[in-house]
Amino acid sequence: MHCAMEAWGKEYGPLFRFRVGRRDILGVADSAMTGAILRDRPGGFRRTRLLETVFRELGIAGVFAANGDAWRSQRKMVMAGFDTGHVKTYFPFLARVTERFYRRWCLHAARGTPFDLQADLMQYTVDVVAGLAFGVDINTIESDGETIQTHLNHVFPMLNRRLSAPIRYWRWIRLPVDRELDRHLAIVHRSVADLIAKARERLERSPELRESPSNLIEAMLVERESPGTHLTDDDVSSNVITMLLAGEDTTANTLAWLIYLASRDPSVMERLAEEVCTVLGDLRFAERLEVASALKYTAASAHETMRLKPVAPVILLEADQSKVVGNVAIPRGTVVALLMRRGSMDERYFERPEVFDPGRWLGTSGSGTTTSRERISMPFGAGPRICPGRNLALLEINLVASMLFRNFEITAIATAGGKPVEEWLSFTMSPSRLLVTLAPRA
Repeated sequence: MHCAMEAWGKEYGPLFRFRVGRRDILGVADSAMTGAILRDRPGGFRRTRLLETVFRELGIAGVFAANGDAWRSQRKMVMAGFDTGHVKTYFPFLARVTERFYRRWCLHAARGTPFDLQADLMQYTVDVVAGLAFGVDINTIESDGETIQTHLNHVFPMLNRRLSAPIRYWRWIRLPVDRELDRHLAIVHRSVADLIAKARERLERSPELRESPSNLIEAMLVERESPGTHLTDDDVSSNVITMLLAGEDTTANTLAWLIYLASRDPSVMERLAEEVCTVLGDLRFAERLEVASALKYTAASAHETMRLKPVAPVILLEADQSKVVGNVAIPRGTVVALLMRRGSMDERYFERPEVFDPGRWLGTSGSGTTTSRERISMPFGAGPRICPGRNLALLEINLVASMLFRNFEITAIATAGGKPVEEWLSFTMSPSRLLVTLAPRA
């Protein structure tokens, strides 16, 4: 779907109209217009009513799907859990999860057999987000049994299915896939209810936590119980699940794309290995925050990955009031499709835009400045609704990449069927299933 829209943008220009069923949608393939629309939230534009409805039906209508006052009340609560100071305090746990992940990949390398890259990365990101959000070490990395991630993996594909469905059939008929989704969601909701109950017990045992919550779920419960709040237990539960979903797929898919793109260019892999070996010294990965922050080329590789392979290549919004974009009048209720990658593939902004070149984010290649490029490539969105977890995501990427290129060599990477790697859009965009073979780095 996203590739078709991008092709229309290239053929018809920055603004074009297409129809889905009986609904007209305005395609926006211009970075300046896209940025202006993203910054005109909340107020001018909102999440679509369909997305809000589908999320609410699944019991996961957290800050991501919320609009207006509901979004404002939840945003402050969620942002507090992802601020720089909180992430800095959380770093020792993040390093511990990365150490566990390193041991897992040492086993893969010792066996010399291919493994499912995305599956491993999603276990890592779920463990990281669960620790930050709930103060709980769920350790899916070393678990051989069923974990919460097993059930989360079924949510995004069904979200995409329902958002794309021409009719909302599940309100009247439950197909086998819908009943299966109900089963997985029931398990997720029970697990989250248990996490909330334990957090309430901690707050009762240690009242000082109300002044300085140690994790996101405690902060949400404190806000939930404060005088004059409009938050409910459902809001807390929905945001817990939203954090798990958003933190799992987006960062894991970006890491998978980074590893795949870097593996196709020996010079990039060599430079990544050179940087991490120089900066890390005897460390196995960026075990300290100041070390992780010093990995400039690694961070540039993440930005270049997100330019070429944004996990959200299309963002659908709805005009909350009549607006004008470019020279086009948009009536209230009109759905707009923002093509997030279109400007990133424009030669006016990026020389040889199809080439994976992390150096362009360091000012060592290409034209333009890093600041101007960030106004074109907006993988985390823009404006008041910019992704609250962006700092954590970039930190995770630096840790996993430093661990990989410091300790291992990629001896093979290919799809399960040996076919060319394709982009799969299942609410977020991922590469087709990648099998990776590692060897210890000399």
